[in-house]
Amino acid sequence: MKRRDFSLQLAATGLGLAVAGTARAQGAPVEGTHYVKLNTPASVNVPAGKKVEVVEFFGYWCPHCFAFESTLDAWIKRLPADVAFRRVPVAFSVPQQSLQKAFYALEDLGQLESLHRKIFSAIHQQNRRLGTDAEIFDFVGAQGVDIAKFRAAFSSFSTATRSNRARQLSQEYKIDGVPTLGVQGRFFTSGSLTGGNDGMVRVADFLINRARSGA
Repeated sequence: MKRRDFSLQLAATGLGLAVAGTARAQGAPVEGTHYVKLNTPASVNVPAGKKVEVVEFFGYWCPHCFAFESTLDAWIKRLPADVAFRRVPVAFSVPQQSLQKAFYALEDLGQLESLHRKIFSAIHQQNRRLGTDAEIFDFVGAQGVDIAKFRAAFSSFSTATRSNRARQLSQEYKIDGVPTLGVQGRFFTSGSLTGGNDGMVRVADFLINRARSGA
């Protein structure tokens, strides 16, 4: 979903479908069409034993990110052993910053895995508003999380620091819409570039191989 004009996503997707069909006919993904190469590399954080970092830039508030979850989950399970994957929540507004902080607070408490999909479902299937700190606190508390510990984690220096780093990385990758997959601080691709979620992960596979080879 784009930062400003969400309706542009529909037009971009239609164009992407035509481009993706051309790409399948012609071969490999095309730079500038199906993916973007950054002029200035973004920061990477590759753990020991890994070679390539993949980052999903997403927002709980984004319906396209919610729709991408099942495809993404299946793709993550088959990523090569040398690939490090992580999610980075993006915030283009103050309400989105609250959800960004919630992501990192739940991660600190070891509750992210159990609540990640529940947050998506609450917003996009149950039409629940989670746009303020209070609404988020009410929701998290209803899931059985110790709300005092969550509030402390939500307001902690660690969460503020990681939220700032997320914003910096989004700026380095020049993210203006989600979901987007960044690869090794050098490339990014998205559904609007590739014609859909399946195309996005196919191009990401291509970029992982390219990054691994140093090309």
